Amino acid sequence: MRTILVLSLLTLSIASCESEKSSVLIGDELTITAIHEAFRNGDFTAEQLVQHYLDRIASKDQPAGINSIVVINPAALEDARKADADFAQSGNLKPLHGIPVIVKDNYLTKGLQTTAGSISLQGFEPEVNATQVQQLIDAGAIVLAKSNMAEWAFSPMHTESSIAGTTHNPYNTAHVPAGSSGGTAAAVASNFGAVGLGTDTGNSIRGPSSHNALVGFRTTLGLTSRYGIVPLYLRNDVGGPMCRTVEDATRILNVIAGVDSNDSLTLYAEDKPALDYLEFLEKDGLQGARIGVLRQLSDKDVHPEISALFEQALQDMIAQGAVLVDPFVVRDLDSLRQDQWCADFGSDIADFFATFVKKEDLQSLEDIIAFGGTSEFVTGRLQRFVGQSGRWGDKSIACEDPYTDERRIAFREALEEEMDNWEVDALVYPSWNYPPAHIDAFQEEYKGDNSQLIAPHTGQPAFTVPMGFTNGGLPAGIQFLGRAFDESTLIKLVYSYEQATKHRKPPVLK
Repeated sequence: MRTILVLSLLTLSIASCESEKSSVLIGDELTITAIHEAFRNGDFTAEQLVQHYLDRIASKDQPAGINSIVVINPAALEDARKADADFAQSGNLKPLHGIPVIVKDNYLTKGLQTTAGSISLQGFEPEVNATQVQQLIDAGAIVLAKSNMAEWAFSPMHTESSIAGTTHNPYNTAHVPAGSSGGTAAAVASNFGAVGLGTDTGNSIRGPSSHNALVGFRTTLGLTSRYGIVPLYLRNDVGGPMCRTVEDATRILNVIAGVDSNDSLTLYAEDKPALDYLEFLEKDGLQGARIGVLRQLSDKDVHPEISALFEQALQDMIAQGAVLVDPFVVRDLDSLRQDQWCADFGSDIADFFATFVKKEDLQSLEDIIAFGGTSEFVTGRLQRFVGQSGRWGDKSIACEDPYTDERRIAFREALEEEMDNWEVDALVYPSWNYPPAHIDAFQEEYKGDNSQLIAPHTGQPAFTVPMGFTNGGLPAGIQFLGRAFDESTLIKLVYSYEQATKHRKPPVLK
């Protein structure tokens, strides 16, 4: 049913606009800045841009074996026409005016199916938008499509759902795009939209971004709203940008950062100054920066090609004027990161159902299980949560947010105190120590996922940016970890590294 829905919508949209198509050529790898310049120059319109992406999805997503898109927004072309009319009348472009966005299928999108990959939510059309979706729309963006995801965001390893099946890595479809935001990652990497939204509980923005040569921002917990995002572990969940450039990700962050009365965690950012993060896009941002090399992660069970890429990345930073603290050692790292996870899914999803879904037959974890599904992996995870609550380890320690949970506070303070001692601006390590796994062996080959180990628990920001490709043409990413609410420093560093290396390149789609 899902494939029929996507293809029928695409067929209708393409057919209805066949006579209106322009002969204008619209390239790939378009940035927000380039799109807005094209609008101003009259090179193409928002409607033509949306149609371009719809055509590309129709001709490349399923035919190339990627399977990244769940459903097309049937109002996308009309929204684009309205954006064009507004621009023609006012002459002004909003920050994201006419920018087509790929949205992960766990963000509430008003009137557009939202399932988190589960057949239990098939046909559910929310009455409200998630805060971040509404913020993007208010800034002029157009929701183009919803992307596939690992069902309920359970898997960092692969992207498989009962709604849409399995998403493949566009750089080599025999490999995973990672999870759980693999659909957004594959779609944005393949130029099926301008930018994307993903979510990250432990890995799920940064892992797929790394596997698809993208920039992924996991921001400080509390800097952006989680309201209207289907939860995995709400205490860890972050939503944010997955883009082809640091500048685009920063433009998205500029729109979504801020206090939301519907998300109490954002009150921790209430006393933080409002920043224009674009001011920190500095090409010489690495000049004089002190970078801690976290070899406790980078040198532990690492693939030789990833190790070589990481060592080259360090040399590239030195060439840009950075000073390396190598190695940077976090005392008691292994013990600090132990017993951080909590079994919150059952209670969090029940609250979500009661607030947004309001269906008599879908109120609990047990109801999800009763609906069934096609993924054996997900079935096993669901059964694991039955009867579980609180901390997986020592249940006497309360599971709280990163600013009240004693274990999380201790972990963050230990890291930031050591960063202060050595006066480092950020820590670096590979986002993954291994290349993307094969789809048919993702559990056996799941190795080297560094994203799970620090930021989800401490609440600190961690950004990934491309650092090159393995000999097999598969992407790899380098991760920069910063102090809480210090996104501005990370933006300077990752932008400088990106501009100096220019590792991003698109996949060649069959």
